[in-house]
Amino acid sequence: MHASLPLITTFALAFGLALLFGYAAERLKSPALVGYLLAGIVASPYAGLVNADLWLASQLAEIGVMLLMFGVGLHFSIDDLMRVKAIAVPGALMQMISAIALWGCFAFFVWDWSAASSLIFGLCLSCASTVVLLKALELRGQLSSRNGQIAVGWLVVQDIATVVILVLLPPIAEILGTQTGAPQDLQDIAWKIAVTFFHVFAFVALMIIVARRLIPMALQRVVNTESRELFTLSILAIAICIAFVASEVFEVSFALGAFFAGVVVQETKFARRATEDSHSMRDAFSVLFFVSVGMMLDWHVLLERPLDVLCVLGIIMVGNALIAGLIVFVLRYPVKSSLTIGACLSQIGEFSYILAAQGISLRMVGPEVLSLIVAASILSIALNPLMFCIVEPLDRFLLERFSWARRASSRKPEPPRGTVTGVVPSLVLVVGSDKAAYSLAKSFTRAGMPVVCLTENHDLVEELSDRSLKVIEGKASDRSKLEQVDIATTSMAFLSGLSFDEGREVITMIRETNSSMRIAVRTTHAEEVAMYAEYFPSDLVLFGKELQQEQKAAASA
Repeated sequence: MHASLPLITTFALAFGLALLFGYAAERLKSPALVGYLLAGIVASPYAGLVNADLWLASQLAEIGVMLLMFGVGLHFSIDDLMRVKAIAVPGALMQMISAIALWGCFAFFVWDWSAASSLIFGLCLSCASTVVLLKALELRGQLSSRNGQIAVGWLVVQDIATVVILVLLPPIAEILGTQTGAPQDLQDIAWKIAVTFFHVFAFVALMIIVARRLIPMALQRVVNTESRELFTLSILAIAICIAFVASEVFEVSFALGAFFAGVVVQETKFARRATEDSHSMRDAFSVLFFVSVGMMLDWHVLLERPLDVLCVLGIIMVGNALIAGLIVFVLRYPVKSSLTIGACLSQIGEFSYILAAQGISLRMVGPEVLSLIVAASILSIALNPLMFCIVEPLDRFLLERFSWARRASSRKPEPPRGTVTGVVPSLVLVVGSDKAAYSLAKSFTRAGMPVVCLTENHDLVEELSDRSLKVIEGKASDRSKLEQVDIATTSMAFLSGLSFDEGREVITMIRETNSSMRIAVRTTHAEEVAMYAEYFPSDLVLFGKELQQEQKAAASA
């Protein structure tokens, strides 16, 4: 390493290796996250190939933790959670408690670990990776499906619970005597826990009372300058400065401070722009976090303790999947839902690393535990797609062989909260934000057909509303917006100007409620025609010119 330029050298090695291994991982159909972790392993002092500055990388990783948690806060939605609260809240809490108890006891009794190490081990194996889950669901077009919503809501509850755990770990470490060498007096422990909660409540109160008022005002002033870079800078400053104040003034974790900063920004009208403008920077520092985690992995653990690594991998991929699947089944959901949620939770990621790193800093575990967890985690993330591949055949096998599975498949759980309330009746649904969507809506209205238009184009909303057309403003793939339309009685849907991923999500959601609806998609990209035909062979895909002919025919009908 260049001795006089450790920061630049660390950045160059981290980003260069992350790009190389991340690209290789994507080409192999694995999450890029696996590549970033492998890049860290190569750059670690244990590998002896290229030695990046581990201390400096860990400092940069703290910024990555802040921005990761800020991103979690930005995407946190009470509405999304409330739609699936009947299963996500009890399911996630039962699953985490079961995993912590089972795997903690396993480490304590089988491996003869200390109580503190066993607790951290159980905690790390109890929470799945939100990043990996979202990527897996998106690739399979299941992000807006019922099972996808349950899985996302489940992980939102896990994220909240983990944030609370991060706050409680320091006093728990004192209870177990990991920092002083002996358990503390119960009165002192109770006092420290009370002080911790006071600091948390004081910080949350400050965020609710002061930050919720000041941050929107400050962002509005920045927006008035019409400077894009100043707005991006303000978002990053909010995330990092609030996290710093939370740690220095209120003595709570960076993670909690950044999470609440994201929640406050998410409530403002600038939430979407904040998410888009800060996305690149959050991704960059998140990469540094995963690289730094890989740098802490002593790869010798794979040679010295291969059976332990395989045991942890089995716990993650089989044990966690069984726990989650059984809980979903007990809550009276179909077998396929149980298998899907089990597959979603058969991996661990970013929160496990954060918990393990916190455990090391509190001297609750040694670096060898982190190496064990990271090694098994990398394998679980790489193998997670296989878990999704066996859902369908395993579901068919269970249905064919067991009567209880067939009875369970006929269960019809209550639809998510917010479904079909104040729905808008329609004959034709037009979804899109381009001029073609506007022309379609006008054409069908002139033909005397009841039309509802779903668009996120605010100017289009105003123009269509002025023409007395029924309009719903919102993102096409937002289930809550689509549920405002009476899909069951709608006979036709026209999609225009959507990306393939958005179009696929919309069609999937429509098909869940109305399998016989005729759907047409307007696309000007030839490759998308083949993609739509592969996923939805029964649906009609139209090009621009063909659509114009269809429009004229509808208008003259």
